[in-house]
Amino acid sequence: MHPFIQKLITWYTGHKRDLPWRRTKDPYPIWLSEIILQQTRVEQGLPYWERFLDKFPTISDLANAPEEKVLRLWQGLGYYSRARNLHATAKYIHENLDDNFPTTYDEILKLKGIGPYTAAAIASFCFGEKTPVVDGNVFRFAARYFGIEVDIASSNAREKFEKVLLEIIPEKDPGVFNQAMMEFGARVCSPSPNCADCPFNQDCFAFQQKKQKSLPIKTKKVKVRDRFFNYLVLKQDEKIFMKIRGPKDVWQGLYDFYLIEGELDEQRVLEKTSDLFKGIAFSVENISEEMKHILSHQKIKARFFELGIKSGKHKSVIQKSGISAYSKEEILNLPKPKLIVNYLDSRGIN
Repeated sequence: MHPFIQKLITWYTGHKRDLPWRRTKDPYPIWLSEIILQQTRVEQGLPYWERFLDKFPTISDLANAPEEKVLRLWQGLGYYSRARNLHATAKYIHENLDDNFPTTYDEILKLKGIGPYTAAAIASFCFGEKTPVVDGNVFRFAARYFGIEVDIASSNAREKFEKVLLEIIPEKDPGVFNQAMMEFGARVCSPSPNCADCPFNQDCFAFQQKKQKSLPIKTKKVKVRDRFFNYLVLKQDEKIFMKIRGPKDVWQGLYDFYLIEGELDEQRVLEKTSDLFKGIAFSVENISEEMKHILSHQKIKARFFELGIKSGKHKSVIQKSGISAYSKEEILNLPKPKLIVNYLDSRGIN
């Protein structure tokens, strides 16, 4: 066995976290854990993983669940396309593969919502396929230890890292090797590592060359755009009007309020409201302070205009606007973005 592997496995055996998906080779709970843990810390993701398996113990159960129920259970994790892809893939496996998860990297990679990292993880953890897993933690650890000076944001970075790892990944228990690489990158070879206590420091390229801060190389920066959301929280008879968000924007399939988007002052928002809902008289009950919500590519600045419907022939106007009335109890069971949940919590609707 390669000396690096011996040292890595010894460290992993003594320091690995006891995570429930590491106690099984069943691809369903492992797949679920990998999808949840994309963009999510283990501490946050674990309760969601447990709730999902409690509600949907099999792929068949997940496939047969309404999408709204899946999204509601996912609420708070963000990146909701993960949940929609998870659901779509469960349906595909149930309807086309007789609930049998594919067993090879190439076949797993064909599934919706599964990329090279997740496919390699499942193939190696569950089926012993010799495929290296390369996530952010592995990029960092491997770049520093082996001195791989490649921009990890470049299109060929994964291929170059995989080539290095393929030379040492063992035939026996490649899944353990992959998990050890990920665990060490997450817990020891972190963005701000304590190199003095690292068991690999004598052989580590970055430590010897004092390049811990410059490796891995990542030059591509995400452009973040500002968006201004002015939500109309329309109320009548103890009910609040909400709508389901459509495709081609954030939070598809989740519920929020009628939205007027744009950097507008309060008076302009109220004027636009009067134009949009002609014939309806409103009372302004409250205008919230600005609430900020950060997404990967967007910074949303939102205000909530609570408006009571006083009078007017409003049914046809309301119907055309795409919103519907819900009781507070019904709202609690709707899948909602975190921004909306935070607002409702601030108003005592939780």
